[in-house]
Parts: sequence; structure tokens; C-alpha cells
Amino acid sequence: MSEQDTCGCESGEYYLISQKLIENLGLKRSPVAIKFILDEKDIPEGIPKSDENMRHCEFVFKASSGDIFYATSNEQQCKGGAAALGLMEAPEKIKTGEFYYGLGRFSSVGAARKTMEDIPKIDPIMYALAYAPLEKANFDPDVIVVIGNPAQAMKLSQALVYTMGGRVEADFAGIQSICADSVAGPFLRRRPNITLGCSGSRQYSDIKEDEVVIGLTGENIGCVVNALEKI
Repeated sequence: MSEQDTCGCESGEYYLISQKLIENLGLKRSPVAIKFILDEKDIPEGIPKSDENMRHCEFVFKASSGDIFYATSNEQQCKGGAAALGLMEAPEKIKTGEFYYGLGRFSSVGAARKTMEDIPKIDPIMYALAYAPLEKANFDPDVIVVIGNPAQAMKLSQALVYTMGGRVEADFAGIQSICADSVAGPFLRRRPNITLGCSGSRQYSDIKEDEVVIGLTGENIGCVVNALEKI
């Protein structure tokens, strides 16, 4: 594919984009396409609502195994994650940090609250999120989540700076990792992020001890794949 071809993708091209990512990085899991849906009428055609209630991190891993679906706040079991993703207002104890302080993750409520204030959060305006393995996506993803080992993350980082240079910033705090760090953050800031997972995602989803999570913005994924092939 040419530079022009890969930098802007149509929905039908995501199968090839996904295969290139898997092939060039040696991924064991499919990259996951995620789309934010503002209104019920905007749900991509043919995508069913999830028939299970899960945490967002679990939904990501379910999609990486081949499932396509959307989920509203009602299907999201982790309300802190749902709030970070703009599906609902944050519960008060999440917002104030009391919840994470109670788990023993911080020495004080103040430290927990400051961390919660710094975590990327989308205003609660979303109706749902659509999830799909990238190769099956019939929509343009806002964010693409890649789960891999540190060596694969390194190669992806090299591809991200291949064209324009610069550095890849990793922004995380060990909590709300797959929701805030790898999806809400890239969506809001329009730049990729690498995160190490969190206690919740490592407990409830299938993320392995040697895996990290990379959140990519959807609009330039073709350029990233093009760079991977040239390196």
C-alpha cells in the first residue's frame, strides 16, 4: 500500500490493516476497534447489544477474541471505567478518591483524589461504545487497543515516530488502565498512550503478566502500519 492509501482508511480496509499489525508485530491477539456512540441512532448497522454485563476491560478482551457488539452504561459493570469513558457520571466515592483509598492503593484520600483528578475522563455524553476485532470492524474506530509484550510495544513506538519524529509518552497511574489510559486518553488527547494495566484489568480480564496495553488513535492507523512495514 502507498503512503496515501494507508493514512486514510475506509471500513473495508480494516481487515488488511489488522493483518498487517498482527504480522509485523507478531501479535497473539487481534487489535480491538472501539467507537464512541453519541446517540442510539448512531449505532453501526448490524451490531448487536452485548448480552452480558462485564467490565470494559473484559469487553476489550472479548472483542479481541472475535466478538462484535456495543455496550451502554447498563452493561458496564465497572462504573468507574464507564465514567472515564463518558457513559455516566462518576460515583461520588470514585470521584473523591475514597474508593481507591479504601482499597489501600493510596496513603491518603488526598493522594487518591489528586490521582483521580489527573486521570483522563470524557464528559458523560456517550450513549454506548462499540467493540470489534479490527479485522471485522464495519465502522471507523476512534481508538484501537493493541495488547502485546514490551518488545512489540517498542516496535509500535518506533512506527509512531517514524514519519514525524518526537517521542511516545506513557501516562498511567496503575488504576483505570484499559478504560482511562488506553481509550479515554487517546480519544481526548488525540495521541497514543502506553499503559501497564491495573489491578482490576489484570484480575478480571485475560491480560498476562508480560503484556502491556497500547491505545492508538484511529485516524492515522494506516500511517502506523506503513511505517511498520518500512522499518
